[in-house]
Amino acid sequence: MDLAQLKLQYQSVLNLIAIKGVRLANLHQEGTKLFIKGAAGTEDVKNEIWNQIELAEANWESDLICDLSIDPSLAPPQKTYTVKMGDTLFAIAKETMGNGNLYPQIAKANNLPNADLIHPGDVLIIPDSVS
Repeated sequence: MDLAQLKLQYQSVLNLIAIKGVRLANLHQEGTKLFIKGAAGTEDVKNEIWNQIELAEANWESDLICDLSIDPSLAPPQKTYTVKMGDTLFAIAKETMGNGNLYPQIAKANNLPNADLIHPGDVLIIPDSVS
C-alpha cells in the first residue's frame, strides 16, 4: 500500500486526531507502514485514538506504527463557572451541562460536602462529561 491508501484506511483516526487537538510530529510511510507520531493532551485522548485505530483495522500492527505521548500543555482548559447571587447547583448544572440533575457531578468535582453551600464569587469547576 502507498501513503495515500494508508491514510485513507486510517482516515477516521486522522480525523479524530484533528478533532481532539493531537499535535502531530510525523505522519509518513515507513516501509509498508503508516507512521504516526504525536502528542495528546490527556491519557483519555490518547486512549480514544487507540480505540479508533482498533476500530479502523483489527490487524493494525501489520500496517501502522503509532507513537503517542502525553503533553499536558495540549489539554483543553477546564470549564469554570463563577457563582452569582441566587444561584443553585441545580441551576448551574442546567445552564452549563444541559441538565440540572447533574448537579452532584459539580459538587463532586469541587469537593463540596454540602451542595447547598455555595457563595457568590465562588469559582466552580464544571465537569465536561457525564460520569
